Amino acid sequence: MRPSCIVKVGDYLQFKQLIKLILNNIFQNKGRTFLTTLGVIVGTATIFLVVAIGKGAESQVNEQYAQLNVGTIIVSAAQRGPAADPLTEEDATRFLESSNIDYAFPMLRGGGDINYENFSYQGSYSAIYPEFQTVNHLTVYEGRELVEEDETEHNRYAVLGYELANTLTDGNPAEIVGKNVTISRRKFEVIGVYERIGDSSSPMGYDDAALIPYSAAQRYLMGTRTNPTILAQAKDIDSVQSAIQDIQYILDETHRAGGSDQFRIMDAGSSLAAAQESARTLSLLLLSVAVVVLIVSGIGIMNVMFVTVKERTKEIGLLRAIGAKKNEVLSQFLIEAVLISLMGGIVGVIMGFCAMPLLDYFDLPYKASVNGVLLGVTFSTVTGVFFGFYPAWKASGLDPIEALRHE
Repeated sequence: MRPSCIVKVGDYLQFKQLIKLILNNIFQNKGRTFLTTLGVIVGTATIFLVVAIGKGAESQVNEQYAQLNVGTIIVSAAQRGPAADPLTEEDATRFLESSNIDYAFPMLRGGGDINYENFSYQGSYSAIYPEFQTVNHLTVYEGRELVEEDETEHNRYAVLGYELANTLTDGNPAEIVGKNVTISRRKFEVIGVYERIGDSSSPMGYDDAALIPYSAAQRYLMGTRTNPTILAQAKDIDSVQSAIQDIQYILDETHRAGGSDQFRIMDAGSSLAAAQESARTLSLLLLSVAVVVLIVSGIGIMNVMFVTVKERTKEIGLLRAIGAKKNEVLSQFLIEAVLISLMGGIVGVIMGFCAMPLLDYFDLPYKASVNGVLLGVTFSTVTGVFFGFYPAWKASGLDPIEALRHE
């Protein structure tokens, strides 16, 4: 009875028979095949998860900066503490003289105890003009937003960020609307709660803050000698740099003691781009680790293929003796290596999906994508081709006579 690995030359030349032969060889050595694919599985799963984490990080960054237009310019004191020559409301008015700026208004930020009923929270507040809410995409979850009348009447009203309201009410933010809170021992009526933004890493975070009229903050909390931050809105993204130059010129003219150098001028677009670049850099770093894992697993595939060639030397001699050509032997071993890698890649992607609950457990952002699947499977297949070619080429080059003599 002839060995199961030998088939008629006519059948051998058929692709269907070739695949059948390859699969037979793979499944006859399940343990070795599993150990060979293990590195590919780990590497592919790592690539898939890295891409998912990278996409999730970029998405999270975009969400965190969503409340700031890319045309927003933030002007603030360069150092903390009282400034010798602080910004003023008049500076915001002068900024509007620039043809590159649509809006400019001051805002104040402070911190202190925020109390509701018997609960006390160490939080922050921002004093704003009403148009600030529109420019920064703040929408109301419950109640209403601040309006111009609240500013002109110095109304002691507050609109709370969603997380702050949620914390003060122990999970029921809507109930605080119409109630009073005390901010730094001053009573304010809560007229609304903003929708959650998800801005914990943003330079202008409002989820944990209370927003109150600018005039009310000056009258009841901070006084008129304040050190505001000014938010300016460029006409469009192409006008941002020109608007910054206009702001620098105005500050140099109106604050001669230190000029614009004593202030920090930051545009939201640059901050967003920097945060996105950081997320991409981290993704590339993790991706490089995954590629190293695949390279190591590829070396493992090559070593196993060399062992396989040695074990099947006599078989190769028989195939050559009955008429199999070099390229046919090459194809058999190369396809075998690719199939092992492809199976490892598919299992790796499945393992990546199965590992996603762990990312939830560790609060890691992720976003599964088709690109991650394709990249993982492509890398694994390329690994099989690259590291499987040389052993396959060596197998195809064996001398039939010497192969048949091999014991």
